Amino acid sequence: MKKTVSMMLTALMVVQFAMAQSVPEGIKLLQSVYKLNSAKAVLQKAYDANPKDPQAIYWLGIANVTKNREVLSKDGIAAARALYQKALQDGVNDPLIWVGQGALDILESNNVNAAKQKFEQAITTTTETKGKNKGKPSATILNAIGMANALGGSTIGDPAYAIEKLKQAAAIDLINSDIYLNMGICYLKMGGENGGEAVKAFQEAITRDPKNARAMWRIGKIYQSQNNKESLELFFNNAIAADPGFPAPYLELFNYYSNRDVVKAKAYLDDFLKNADKDPVNDFFYAEYLFRAGKYQESLDKAKEIEKSSSLTAVPRLSLLYAYNYDRLGDSVSAKNNVINFFNAKSEIQATDYDLAVKLVSKFPGNEAQAVGFLEQAIAADTARVNKLNYMNQAAVIYGKAKMYTQQLQWLQNVVALNGTVTEFDHYNMTLAALNSKDYAKTIELAKAYMAAMPEKPQPYSFFRKAAIASDPDTTKGVALEYLNYLDSVYTVVNKDKYKKDIFLNKYYAIKYYINKFNGIKQSPDFKFKSDGQKSESVELFLTVCQKAIEVADKMLLLYPDANDDNNKFSVGVKAEIQKNIDYYSKPPAKKTSGTATPAK
Repeated sequence: MKKTVSMMLTALMVVQFAMAQSVPEGIKLLQSVYKLNSAKAVLQKAYDANPKDPQAIYWLGIANVTKNREVLSKDGIAAARALYQKALQDGVNDPLIWVGQGALDILESNNVNAAKQKFEQAITTTTETKGKNKGKPSATILNAIGMANALGGSTIGDPAYAIEKLKQAAAIDLINSDIYLNMGICYLKMGGENGGEAVKAFQEAITRDPKNARAMWRIGKIYQSQNNKESLELFFNNAIAADPGFPAPYLELFNYYSNRDVVKAKAYLDDFLKNADKDPVNDFFYAEYLFRAGKYQESLDKAKEIEKSSSLTAVPRLSLLYAYNYDRLGDSVSAKNNVINFFNAKSEIQATDYDLAVKLVSKFPGNEAQAVGFLEQAIAADTARVNKLNYMNQAAVIYGKAKMYTQQLQWLQNVVALNGTVTEFDHYNMTLAALNSKDYAKTIELAKAYMAAMPEKPQPYSFFRKAAIASDPDTTKGVALEYLNYLDSVYTVVNKDKYKKDIFLNKYYAIKYYINKFNGIKQSPDFKFKSDGQKSESVELFLTVCQKAIEVADKMLLLYPDANDDNNKFSVGVKAEIQKNIDYYSKPPAKKTSGTATPAK
């Protein structure tokens, strides 16, 4: 009997030990990124064995949320929510479950305030009230709060709040390396300028655990984003050496070499597939390799095979791969339709995806607004200023090619607003776009700024003059004359001798303007002398305009005083003709014998 009881107790202890070990095993598989199915299976087994174990409940919920590439599953959020709710209903009112619920508040609707209420409640509940740790909360809870804010994209959660909690956790728990892993991810979510702090955090994780392949991989990814070949290879290879069964660095090296060394890339892909779960999402990478190897039809066939065994919902990037392959195979319509399908699914969008979407959609005239719409999404998703500027410039180019100059100008101005400075290239393109859009007032405004910034350049003066003349096409408003007089004043200040010919041409325009004006006055019905020999208002106006034209001719002569110069000869001639008009219409005509007065012809 004693032997039987002893055997039963031993068996129970073995079962409990196995259950306890299965959760850490599941966590490790989950953190391997590309072993999600295995992680879920292990954690589900642990949960089934003890559905009231807070650790098993919490981590199974996190496994439901997580997908490959460390993105999030919307369906999984609902499953995790139901799991946590059931636990609470079953009496598992554990702080770790509250933190899990808070994580879902963030992932589902980015309701950070609701999440923080649960987080703070968990902290208060787990804070020691006596003993050597009096006043200290649970490091496990603090770390879970940090991870809750580390999940999701850069706009999700409150990384600064999380870092504060993780630093508390690190001071309490001097062993757990995951604390610094979550801290590093939170630093990355705060923007590229925090990359150095992220590296420090990941390095601290490695200090705590020299075999922490995930931290090494994370550092490698930072250097990969900087295209630092030496450092990315160092850390990815260090990760492989630390844990040869960790799939993620193999995939990163495959991606890095896929456009550089196809043979080397294929070797890394083989290692990735060997160590990752068998999964359509992971099979997708082989189809991607075929594309990068230039085997477009084979890649297309493999993608269709994956879709048949799974679905586009399960492997949403298949649509994007279809688009790439159809584009290379010359089927632009299918390529465009697939890239739109991919974006409509709103799943797993990466920065380079926007480039393909813009390229394919902008091939079709009339789709400029849709193409720029993708660029606007890219701008909203990207935190790097240099990338935002690149997208904005692309939008300007698209509208410029489509001759949609008003929209082009707006995007060029967006570039300047974000950049904070105006280069010569900016001045030129903005002023040209305004001119092309026939917004002459805006062209004048921009040309003035261009002249002030770069008075030695000829382009702003040319833009100004074209806009001035175009603003008064029939020369009746006199607007152009005012603008050209202003331009001449600028020429005189900047370098009168250098711009002498330009000033002369502006005076030539003024002469033409006045000649057209006084010739128009001649057509007035009341252009005559009154019966008492007095000039009518039209005649007086005519003579005034003629006199202004004489003044312009005199200025032209001052510019070219040499009697042998053609410009001087022109000025002398035009002045003489105008003077004849003045002389002729300055005195009343001779009276006819009948006694009636007739105006001179």
